[in-house]
Amino acid sequence: MQITCFGASRCVTGSSFLIDNGRKYLVDCGLFQGGAQMERLNHSPWGFNPAEIEALFLTHTHIDHSGRIPRLVKDGFRGKIYASGPTAELAKILLLDSAHIQEMEAEWQGRKNKRKGEFVAEPLYRIEDAEACLPLFVPVREDEALRVEPDLSVTFHNAGHILGSSLLEILSGPPESPRRIVFTGDLGYKGHMILKPPAILTEADILFIESTYGNRNHKSLGESEEELLKAIRYSYQHGEKVLIPAFAVERTQELLFMIGKFFRQKLIPSMPVFLDSPLAIAATTIFRHMQQYYDAETRAVFDSGNDPFDFDQLVSTRSAEESMEINNHPGPAIVIAGNGMCSAGRIRHHLKHNLWRPGCSLVIAGFQAAGTLGRSLVEGARMVKILGERVIVRAKIFTIGGLSAHADQNGLFEWLGHFKNPGMRVYVIHGESNISDEFAGMVRRKFGFEVHVPSIGNRISDYGVIEHGAKPGEIETQAPVLGDYIAELAQKADALRNILAGAGAELPAHVLQRIEDEMASARAHLEEALQSAREKR
Repeated sequence: MQITCFGASRCVTGSSFLIDNGRKYLVDCGLFQGGAQMERLNHSPWGFNPAEIEALFLTHTHIDHSGRIPRLVKDGFRGKIYASGPTAELAKILLLDSAHIQEMEAEWQGRKNKRKGEFVAEPLYRIEDAEACLPLFVPVREDEALRVEPDLSVTFHNAGHILGSSLLEILSGPPESPRRIVFTGDLGYKGHMILKPPAILTEADILFIESTYGNRNHKSLGESEEELLKAIRYSYQHGEKVLIPAFAVERTQELLFMIGKFFRQKLIPSMPVFLDSPLAIAATTIFRHMQQYYDAETRAVFDSGNDPFDFDQLVSTRSAEESMEINNHPGPAIVIAGNGMCSAGRIRHHLKHNLWRPGCSLVIAGFQAAGTLGRSLVEGARMVKILGERVIVRAKIFTIGGLSAHADQNGLFEWLGHFKNPGMRVYVIHGESNISDEFAGMVRRKFGFEVHVPSIGNRISDYGVIEHGAKPGEIETQAPVLGDYIAELAQKADALRNILAGAGAELPAHVLQRIEDEMASARAHLEEALQSAREKR
């Protein structure tokens, strides 16, 4: 057997791994996210023929794990998509929503390109491509081995990350002496809200483990609740809105659970809570029908006669007109909207209308990939560009780490500590490159395992040999593209220097201040890029 990494290797998104034991299978098929450079990879050649893939094993429905499935089908895949029952249900709404976003963004970009006389690009896929995926889904039972072929079985275990998320335990080879390969997908942790903790596994020959938070630990849930209370009270006192970018699945339901508890315990005054996401509204309906997957605390809320995802102050806004009307609402309010990284969706409109307001709160409650608007705001950007307009940031930023659905460093260590095979080989994936390297070193020292951090295009045999296989086409051209970007930056810097040298004294004070702010931000980002390049040289 060989396993080739086609995503989520030295990066967080684009999860995709090709298993080849004579027949070909995929683990996940996710979108790359995090800025134009990364997102270009979604259009790259696959590195394999989609029509040759027998089946896809999907760990969960987050778009960085599932979002390229419609393109896979569009390009010839006709196999089965095996997933947990909740994942199959959530995929029906998430993939259609992703296709809608692809169409809308292509239409918007197309209008811009036409005005410039440039080529009008097609969307990555369309709604009909997403619809074609849905009959291919095959729900599988948790903890029951699925015999895919005589020498290959897959068992889906609870990963505790989001509703329906799964750890994959793959047995390859003769039943009497198989090789055991485990993929964590995204791993949750004990004590995470709403869901049961991840299943404990003790045996594996090869482990692919995520490392999103492999270099740090989360705040406690209690600390996160206090931080959210501070944000709500701060904006209430100033008569402004609390903006919470949130993914539709899991994060939104966690926020509803917490805010509902705040109201029931009278910890915050009454105010409207707008759930401004048709996708999150639909996902919450699915959550209500999946109580068998909840932890004891969440089931107890239902048993007491309360709905943990509903309360009197909640207003669900489905239409675009209802969403726009939120901006006309006077006084304090809480707005939960997608997406969670502020890179698309209705949250961008709310940010445009509110970030510049003193007294507004922006609550960042999850991971923000490099290159996203959310990451810029977390890193302290004082001016951002949203929907073509520059917006000054006067809102107060609250970062709530304890709501992450990913295990932190201690959680990853605790889960890893149950494995008994000292010869197990560990491949650290799904993390930014420096974080994966740091986490790999700590695992090596703490547990004594053989640990590697593969790159996209690496091919791994089931006996541990790593080969540098062919990468998707666009990945091979990153260095030249970056060179073009650097040359363009240098040209613009020279142009700005010439303007300041000639007419700088005549520029208004507010223009000079804006230039100073932008240059400070650009300098900080370039320092980080330079440091990363030096470390990897």
